[in-house]
Amino acid sequence: MELEIASTHRPTDSARSRFWGRAEPYLYMAPAVIFVVVFLLYPAAFTLYISLTNWDGLNPPEFIGLENYVQMFNETVFSTSLLNTLIWVAATLLFPVGLGLILAVFVNRIPLQGFYKAIFYLPYAISATSAAVIWTFMLSPTGVINEMLRTIGLDALAQPWLMKPPLNTISMIMAFTWQTAGTNMILFLVGLQAIPTDPIEAAKLDGANSWQTFRHVIMPLLRPITTVVITIAVVNSFKVFDLIWVMTQGGPYRSSETLAVTMYRESFVLFRLGFGAAIANFLSLIVIAFSIVYLRSIFRQEDD
Repeated sequence: MELEIASTHRPTDSARSRFWGRAEPYLYMAPAVIFVVVFLLYPAAFTLYISLTNWDGLNPPEFIGLENYVQMFNETVFSTSLLNTLIWVAATLLFPVGLGLILAVFVNRIPLQGFYKAIFYLPYAISATSAAVIWTFMLSPTGVINEMLRTIGLDALAQPWLMKPPLNTISMIMAFTWQTAGTNMILFLVGLQAIPTDPIEAAKLDGANSWQTFRHVIMPLLRPITTVVITIAVVNSFKVFDLIWVMTQGGPYRSSETLAVTMYRESFVLFRLGFGAAIANFLSLIVIAFSIVYLRSIFRQEDD
């Protein structure tokens, strides 16, 4: 009788253990999946929905189809913010990335590397809001920069830097470069210090000068890290908001707005949440496109 009872319970216990064995990996994944669904997929789906509505956040949303997207491309403010965003992207590649590479090459060749790394990286430890406050003070009509120009007799160069387009955008890009160039320098330094010395020594033995060695040997070997730096910089330039909002709030007359600033103003200042959601989706598509290019380039390099 005891043998019969044991034999009837044994398959049930075995099936239960097999079930938990199969379910265990999914249980470990469940917190991450829930997090992604709640904080990423649901907000993205909700943003897509409200972009198809006319909604002020108080009254029930009114479905209007693609009208927000059509209106978006017909508004001058959107065209200005899109142009400013493209200027930010181009300037980010030219200044923070370019300066970061120059600083990395410089620091890689001198002693006391740790000291210079800390000096150039320090601005990144400051929040973007704090950096914006510092630069707003420096660029004010009676700020440090104008007073220095007046002191050395260059009064004609003193400007209301944040009040005149395109000087306001240029000034904010200068502040952004000051804060982020050190991060790019660190990434490029990682790539430079990972390059083997044999190809460089072989190029010098063949008579290549420093520029030729850098251009034809070092830069090709830096391609993987350069791809990472450029992609991160481009994505961040599309998303820059806090520095612009603190320094100019997109002014004067919305002349220095980027897509991120326009999205915020339309959504939370003018309460055109449907229109702001349409801009958010447009901006997200651009960022996703650049991310896809980045991932494809990474996979291609791994295949090579």
